[in-house]
Amino acid sequence: MLPPIEHRIAAELGVKPQQVCAAIALLDDGATVPFIARYRKEATGGLNDSQLRTLEERLVYMRELEARRAAILASIQEQGKLTPELANEIAQAQTKERLEDLYLPYKPKRRTKAQIAREAGLAPLAEALLTDPTLCPEDEAEKYLNAQAGFPDVKGVLEGARQILMERFAEDAELLGSLRTYLEQHGVVKATVVAGQEEAGAKFRDYFDFAEPWARIPSHRALALFRGRNEAVLQLALVLDSELTAEPGATHPCEALIAARFGIRDQGRAADRWLLETVRWAWKVKISLHLELTLMHALRERAQEEAIRVFAGNLKDLLLAAPAGPRPTIGLDPGLRTGVKVAAVDGTGKLLDTATLYPHEPRRDWEGALRALAAMAKKYHIELIAIGNGTASRETDRLVAELIRRHPELGLTKVMVSEAGASVYSASELAAREFPDLDVTLRGAVSIARRLQDPLAELVKIDPKSIGVGQYQHDVSQTRLARALDAVVEDCVNAVGVDLNTASVPLLARISGLNQSLAAQIVAWRDTHGPFRNRQELKNVPRLGEKTFEQAAGFLRIMQGDNPLDASAVHPEAYPVVERILADLGRSLREVLGNARILQSVPATKYTDERFGLPTVRDILRELEKPGRDPRPEFRTVRFQEGVEDMRDLKPGMVLEGVVTNVTNFGAFVDIGVHQDGLVHVSALSERFVKDPRAVVKAGDVVKVQVLEVDLPRRRISLSMRLTDGAEAAPRGMSEVGRGRRSKNQRREDAPAAQGAMAAALARLRR
Repeated sequence: MLPPIEHRIAAELGVKPQQVCAAIALLDDGATVPFIARYRKEATGGLNDSQLRTLEERLVYMRELEARRAAILASIQEQGKLTPELANEIAQAQTKERLEDLYLPYKPKRRTKAQIAREAGLAPLAEALLTDPTLCPEDEAEKYLNAQAGFPDVKGVLEGARQILMERFAEDAELLGSLRTYLEQHGVVKATVVAGQEEAGAKFRDYFDFAEPWARIPSHRALALFRGRNEAVLQLALVLDSELTAEPGATHPCEALIAARFGIRDQGRAADRWLLETVRWAWKVKISLHLELTLMHALRERAQEEAIRVFAGNLKDLLLAAPAGPRPTIGLDPGLRTGVKVAAVDGTGKLLDTATLYPHEPRRDWEGALRALAAMAKKYHIELIAIGNGTASRETDRLVAELIRRHPELGLTKVMVSEAGASVYSASELAAREFPDLDVTLRGAVSIARRLQDPLAELVKIDPKSIGVGQYQHDVSQTRLARALDAVVEDCVNAVGVDLNTASVPLLARISGLNQSLAAQIVAWRDTHGPFRNRQELKNVPRLGEKTFEQAAGFLRIMQGDNPLDASAVHPEAYPVVERILADLGRSLREVLGNARILQSVPATKYTDERFGLPTVRDILRELEKPGRDPRPEFRTVRFQEGVEDMRDLKPGMVLEGVVTNVTNFGAFVDIGVHQDGLVHVSALSERFVKDPRAVVKAGDVVKVQVLEVDLPRRRISLSMRLTDGAEAAPRGMSEVGRGRRSKNQRREDAPAAQGAMAAALARLRR
């Protein structure tokens, strides 16, 4: 028998079974991952949120596996075919694939040719020829003629016997396992263009005659291939590496494996050729098709998992980007003919004023726009101006630069902000409720201003899939993607914590233990009764019970409340520990908060007990030292180079500052202020070898890059973070992807085009 689920997961995670058991018990009891990771470290032995997410996923898989195992055993038992040996094999199966292989011979299916042959009594003939190849197939077949059953001649009888053996070969679990392993090691995905689709599918031209080992295809290329097939541009096939160079008539390795499994050899005996032909047909007609579908599905699954992982990592980086903080801000949503939409918000994000300016074509009211912005900035004591990075962003950036130059007394700072998803928010029901009387176009400007103040608080209002940091995000399972991204948002929100008295419903809904309904109840209570004075008042909110309070309270902050601890991450259940520490120190809480010298002298072990272990006490002391600390980095702005506003302004060798907008497996995209993100290929991210680009950069990072090459016709920019690289290091073609800001909020994904020297270099890397 296999070890219990808890032991198997523990082995995968490299932790103790009791840690996994404790985590499963908490999850089954309704605890969230953030709560367990932060406040139940003693129970789980300190499992972090990443380990707990993996544990949660594997728990679902293994429970589904056990449910399927039970269903298969019941089905075979019902058929009266369950032997002790088969039951043991099923009990030992560790994957769904292995279970299905074992179940294949017993799986209810439509009436097959093999079944018809068996009903006609041909099974003994098939067994005899397989067991004794010295028998003459034609002579033996004469004994089984049965016109009434549809087998009136020798040819038909032998075909029936062959169908029986082919089905037997194709349903042999051990053989399927061996063949699958061989294909995983030696399979090659081959792509060819569908005749007549060369022009229509030009974006897939790099795959018109393409082959790469199944085991080594990176996720973005695999998804590009599947997209090409879905668009009827590419034909995909799984072939063996040996088939690409094999001489005509060479023995097929997989056919050899089938023959070896059943002791079939060409020794000149009467039935040898017939049996070998049966093997060949079994491979071509049944097994190869089944395994190709299985492995192509596995490739897609692998590619999807990797693409989802990349998206989730980028989303986490973006959500945890440095906030500018509670500073009065003007948000600008740039546009040409439709004008620049303006929204001023105070330090809490409350809307103060709006306007629409027309500094660009066709009106060109430059001076009027400057006067209006200066007046608004002065009236509301604005400190920051957030400029959306879409159409007309650099023109608008010039406008703001002129404003700052003319009015230094205002002390303004301009920041370019990604507006991905802003229009999605603007047209949403949430935005309509928040600003019922505000034009849709102006809501986007509000969002741009707020996302500079606090990216996390604003971006939670938008479907994560609309934020635009994914890789082939529309080619993966949307259910799995949504589940993964929701987990990321939940972890990020709870890692930072939220202000109970200012947080929006969408932000509160992401807190551990809360949902949309409870978040709305909290805001309604706040609107009716005024700000919460302490965490205990949460219990007055309708339908917020003790269990929910336990899950949520530690992640909710109350600034300037009755108890300073309510502004920290110390959970209310641990307040007695703090009281004991204060009693021993003989000091008040306000004297101790933030006093590192005092707190670092406190012996943590003195305050442990059965409920609160050393990890929790240490967390409490760290939190008292820096109460309500924000894990996000310090705010920093990117400075785009003056005079570089369009791709035509770029020259090889230029060193520019930019901000990372997206990270994929093959490199990072950087906004350098020319309306077109450039690509830093993974090979140009660092002087050292880089396996995972996210180990070097993440979305939101401000970086310096050197321009290697500019391809104006295809709007592609090649960059390097290795600033010692000369322009001669530039590839003659762009990377395997093309990226651009083609329109507002259009998804940013890599297109499957690779050309020139860069493509050749990538091909060498693949080899």
